[in-house]
Amino acid sequence: MSQTVRTRPEGSGQALSEAYDTALLDLDGVVYAGGDAIAHAVDSLATARAGGMHLAYVTNNALRPPDAVAGHLTELGIPTVASDVITSAQAVARLISEQVPAGSRVLVIGGEGLRVALRERGLEPVDSAEDEPVAVVQGYGGPDLTWSRFAEACYAIARGVPWFASNTDLTIPGARGIAPGNGAAVEVVRIATGAEPQVAGKPLPPMHRETILRTGAERPLVVGDRLDTDIEGAFNGEVDSLLVLTGVTDGAQLLAAPPRHRPTYVDADLRGMLTGQPEVGEAGDGFRCGGWTATAGADALELTGEGEALDGLRALCAAAWTAAGEGACELDGGKALARLGL
Repeated sequence: MSQTVRTRPEGSGQALSEAYDTALLDLDGVVYAGGDAIAHAVDSLATARAGGMHLAYVTNNALRPPDAVAGHLTELGIPTVASDVITSAQAVARLISEQVPAGSRVLVIGGEGLRVALRERGLEPVDSAEDEPVAVVQGYGGPDLTWSRFAEACYAIARGVPWFASNTDLTIPGARGIAPGNGAAVEVVRIATGAEPQVAGKPLPPMHRETILRTGAERPLVVGDRLDTDIEGAFNGEVDSLLVLTGVTDGAQLLAAPPRHRPTYVDADLRGMLTGQPEVGEAGDGFRCGGWTATAGADALELTGEGEALDGLRALCAAAWTAAGEGACELDGGKALARLGL
């Protein structure tokens, strides 16, 4: 795929909730963390919905079925129905169903979300390698998934059964911090078997296809907190994206982002959906946003001026991404970010 290399965050004269018809929102780190709503999420989503924007929740977490996710969001004050939720379990179930006969048995290493998605596709979930499965599917099963479940996957894969994974996120944010995600569990099975799974979740095409099929979005905006899943998934799908800084991505990671990880827009939280986005313009040898000017020095990124911290970050992104071109910026941005408190 050939795409123009993004060298700066874009501006928007319209509120993003007006410029796009559908928000494809990640959940963990964007809407909630550890089960609790992130600050400003509930009110921002209500305002966007009232203005006519369709809200869809797109998650790589395959643990819970859509109705359970919708129920949780509704309890948080975000009215949601099951059809508004798209999970990597649904994407991987479709992927499997396209490769095995209807009614086939599939060994499940994960939670109820995978079982519900497989049944939706006419497949039969089973628990043991002795049940003669024709495929193995692995998804996040929560913190209490036992070692014996990984062993079942290994037994089946060693017999030549094809292996699928809902996603490969190495981490998942929680109330107490960052915990191992499904990708860490996938690595356990990979190391033990030497096999490679077919993966459905973000940032890969099966997840984007599932999302568009289920939402019918024509002008979607991906909203996420992860560069390597949400933003790369938008890049692969050739749609625009908004990175919010409420999850796992920090300023240093954003400045070092290669082209596939560079978002269209950057904002602090979901309030960024309700506003326009400031332009980042050229200023001599550097880039200016708001009251800040950023330049790329020989060894480090430099920042002068004052104003809103996010404007400074946007200017730094322009300096870093332009200097890096098609690669990842290796200039030190530590001092510049420290000036912004980021």
